[in-house]
Amino acid sequence: MTNKVVIAGVGMIPFKKPGQSDSYDQMGSKATRAALADAGLDYQKIQQAYASYVYGDSCAGQAALYNLGITGVPIVNVNNNCASGSTAFALASQAVASGAVDCALAMGFEQMMPGALDMVFPDRISPLHRHNQATAELLGLSEEEQKLPPAVMLFGCQVELAKETYGLSDSALAQISIKARRHAQHNSNAIFRSPLTEDDILADEPIYRGLRKLYACPPSCGAAAVIVCNESFARRHGVRSDIRLIGSGWCSDKQEYFESDPLDIMFRALSREAANQAYEEAGIGPEAIDVIELHDCFTSNEAITYEALGLCRDDEVEKFILEKQNTYGGRYVIGPSGGLLAKGHPLGATGLAQITELVEQLRGQSGVRQVQGARTALQHNGGLGSAGFVNIIQRQR
Repeated sequence: MTNKVVIAGVGMIPFKKPGQSDSYDQMGSKATRAALADAGLDYQKIQQAYASYVYGDSCAGQAALYNLGITGVPIVNVNNNCASGSTAFALASQAVASGAVDCALAMGFEQMMPGALDMVFPDRISPLHRHNQATAELLGLSEEEQKLPPAVMLFGCQVELAKETYGLSDSALAQISIKARRHAQHNSNAIFRSPLTEDDILADEPIYRGLRKLYACPPSCGAAAVIVCNESFARRHGVRSDIRLIGSGWCSDKQEYFESDPLDIMFRALSREAANQAYEEAGIGPEAIDVIELHDCFTSNEAITYEALGLCRDDEVEKFILEKQNTYGGRYVIGPSGGLLAKGHPLGATGLAQITELVEQLRGQSGVRQVQGARTALQHNGGLGSAGFVNIIQRQR
């Protein structure tokens, strides 16, 4: 039997620039305490825990959770690049849905260094070697280009391809960063809250191909946590049970992604597949969604995700942006937290922070940032290498 998954509690701490945060173990334990307080539960009630992070030694999850108690609870450490937090949430939700446990925790943190992401172990084959090689072959990249940090190379190409494929202007791509800052203005958990203008963004020369500095999210530090349980557990422990996971999709690459369109190597096909799975399980389509947190690691990634999630047609993307259909008063409110571009992107925490934002929106707890009448939310998160996730969350009437 499949149990319904209740999102019992959420918590996060303010994200910080590298060098300004607490240590990873303190961040993780603080976010978990916040989620436990939100659910009204003691840590001893957690039956399984999944700890997500990328830049840390093995069993760092234990180091963080042992600050709350050394209870013998199974703790699984999860590394799936930028989708690590969503992976922890998927595993915790699966454990509850399957009946393996009544209550599980997903907690994620990241203590990052400044600068572009690069390989930690350059002495061995990169997990991204297929993605890099396929992109290089399809686009005819030089040997020098292939030596760039993978994120710079892949997303520099993504910007250029997004402009060609969808007819996107730099003005439209800049508007995505402007929106992110505007949404983050009233989010105390976000790093970058000051407004941006198009001139601010376009004044910088491209770093590589079409990629500009303010098209990219910053490395950052932070933590978030989500507690899930079944309905019976919620009743027994007086846990609020109206916020439910109603659909989820998770997947990795398919061989054909590497053979035709480079945009499919860079999340687009992965996002489409995960979204289709989630819509099918939820029994709804994109028109039912009110509020969205998506993986806006780069403005180009947000733009191509609109079509992948079914929010608009591929020939409508620029119009969708310029007519402000992605913000308050438009068709969808996308990234009310400020998203990765303004809130920050501590890899292991990102997916769980997205879910935290959406749960608070569905509860009506978001203050100035509240999406009025929000009942159904979509969370989208991807990790290169690759892992794609879409979750649909709904407030039950």
